[in-house]
Amino acid sequence: MTITQLHYVLAVAEHKNFTKAAQKVFVTQPTLSMQIQKLEEELDVQIFDRTKKPIQLTETGQKIVQQARNIVNESDRIKDIVDQQKGFVGGIFKLGVIPTVMPTLLPMFINNFIKKYPKVKLKIEELNTEAIVERLREGHLDAAIAATPLELQGIKENVLYYEPFVGYIPNTHRLYKKEEIEINDLDIDDMLLLEDGHCFKDGILNLCKSSRNYDDDHFQLESGSFETLIKLANEGLGMTLLPYLHTLDIKDSEKKNLRMFKEPVPAREVSLIYNRSELKMQIIEAIQSTIAGVVKGAIAFHNVKIISPVNKKKEYQE
Repeated sequence: MTITQLHYVLAVAEHKNFTKAAQKVFVTQPTLSMQIQKLEEELDVQIFDRTKKPIQLTETGQKIVQQARNIVNESDRIKDIVDQQKGFVGGIFKLGVIPTVMPTLLPMFINNFIKKYPKVKLKIEELNTEAIVERLREGHLDAAIAATPLELQGIKENVLYYEPFVGYIPNTHRLYKKEEIEINDLDIDDMLLLEDGHCFKDGILNLCKSSRNYDDDHFQLESGSFETLIKLANEGLGMTLLPYLHTLDIKDSEKKNLRMFKEPVPAREVSLIYNRSELKMQIIEAIQSTIAGVVKGAIAFHNVKIISPVNKKKEYQE
């Protein structure tokens, strides 16, 4: 049994196709098929059911794939150990970022990070939390920036900052004259929300569940972006909530519509999350320290109430 064979098994398990898997690992399809067949013969089990389209893992194959991921991760740790001994911070690093963090946090730290760690090649993907968790577990991401706490088995969370929710309330709204708003002021029936798939929406719904003005069956207009929500609010269609960093970039003419919550301010916890195998920790620590350096000047809120981003109806499976 070799590490290379296990890489091939993982590729087929992911793509469910021998040809696509061979392309992924840069070998010919006959070479990949032969190596997997040799492994199956050595173990005297069938890893893949080739009679099904697409190819499926057998029951034993599922357990083998789970263990193969652990073995491949541990083998990668050897290079990590050498890099850390040499003080080397470099190589390809795959980072996932949720959509409601990407446009505000990324511009704040990316230039500083590139200048300080020029040997790191960051590959950044914008993904929702569910996709991030899946890709972390499959080894397709090294780390991610997401709203927490998720409290998932096998995933570590290092808090980066706490970001308050801020009300965006147009002058036609019933709450416009309030200098500060409270959770009990919120009414889901006049709330403009991000569409499904955004953990920021789930955070708002969890926030509203603690208010007396919550009804599971009533929703207002939904959109894929904060910019559209602001425009809809300006048209008198309701109010919305924004993450604090997003409010730093809105038009001066619209800042009069912003309202902070009374303390303790409801906030989301934003963390760097990664596998407990702790691969590439020197890069993870470099990202964390760089973000901490730029964010501490922008966000200085301490008396906050953390709102979970986890939708209780569909918590991520362990």
